[in-house]
Amino acid sequence: MKAQQHPDLGASLEQSRSGLRDTHRRSLMRTLFLVTGSALVVFGCLQVLNGYLWLAAGEFVASALLFLGVTRIDRTPHLQIWIYSYLVTGFSFALLIMVVPDASVAAFVWVLMMPVLAYLLLGKKEGLLLSAPFMVAGCVTYYIHLEFIADAGGMIDLLNMVLCAVLMLGFIHLYETRREEAEQRLFTLAQTDALTGLSNRASFQSSLGRTIAESARSGAGFALVIMDIDHFKVVNDTMGHEAGDRVLRDVSQRLTERLRITDSVGRLGGEEFGLILRDVKPEDSFELMDELRQRIADSELQYGEAVIRVTASFGIAHYPENGSEAETLFRIADHCLYSSKRSGRNRVIRAGVTAVKNPRLASRQHV
Repeated sequence: MKAQQHPDLGASLEQSRSGLRDTHRRSLMRTLFLVTGSALVVFGCLQVLNGYLWLAAGEFVASALLFLGVTRIDRTPHLQIWIYSYLVTGFSFALLIMVVPDASVAAFVWVLMMPVLAYLLLGKKEGLLLSAPFMVAGCVTYYIHLEFIADAGGMIDLLNMVLCAVLMLGFIHLYETRREEAEQRLFTLAQTDALTGLSNRASFQSSLGRTIAESARSGAGFALVIMDIDHFKVVNDTMGHEAGDRVLRDVSQRLTERLRITDSVGRLGGEEFGLILRDVKPEDSFELMDELRQRIADSELQYGEAVIRVTASFGIAHYPENGSEAETLFRIADHCLYSSKRSGRNRVIRAGVTAVKNPRLASRQHV
């Protein structure tokens, strides 16, 4: 059995912010730097004509820094700091423009862009924490810009600004909340076997890759176990696929209730399961799987008026004794599994060690 290479979806989700992975955020930041830098050159020239030389100088300096950022954003290891620096500086500059007399009568519209950029680049929690205070400050600044509200027209202007800001923030927060929930559901579906609730093959192989990387750093060993239900086709052929599904769910429960929280278990396909036993010695993993084999063989599943009994065969490979790569460990564990099948089933075989099955269980390979 050759282990396929799959992306680590769990890590990918952890690193995502508002649906964007780091590569996408870098690309977006590069575009924002380029567009903002170009716009500031234009605004700087206009501010010179408007008589605000100090403001124009600030815009030209900011533009130069942004153009420099275009060439560095793809390589920086401090992406989050760059994003915060851009957003905080940009939001602060927007507030500054609002209080400068005659600098721009329409600068307040940038307040409505604050939650869009913050949520898009930082996600729901950090986006809210950053954008909300700046939006409140923007509304207060706009109120100061009106100087005083002497008539209904001034009140309408203020309320339009406040209402639009509140609605923009509320709608974006609601959208981001629903998007995160939908992404989590899709992630769960992508990582879970629908029948048993265990990790599916792709998720299990991702867990194996993480375990290998962690073990290489810590020097700890672990066992990769491949397990197959004996004569499972007989159950399907004689009692139907619903009975087979019940058997798969029952065996899955046996696996999960015995293993530790640090261990991993997944359904690799059909009646085949995989287990990762962390921080165990080869002898201990052998004893644990032999005990699990016995529990499966001793269990009885009531299905209507019938009683279903099954056994299972196990193959074990140990890291690093039997290999340090996922493909090698899979191949050795798979070879041990089929050796146990050829030797009569209902056995645990570890690389170099064979467990003799209990003769009392020899007749329990039938429905």
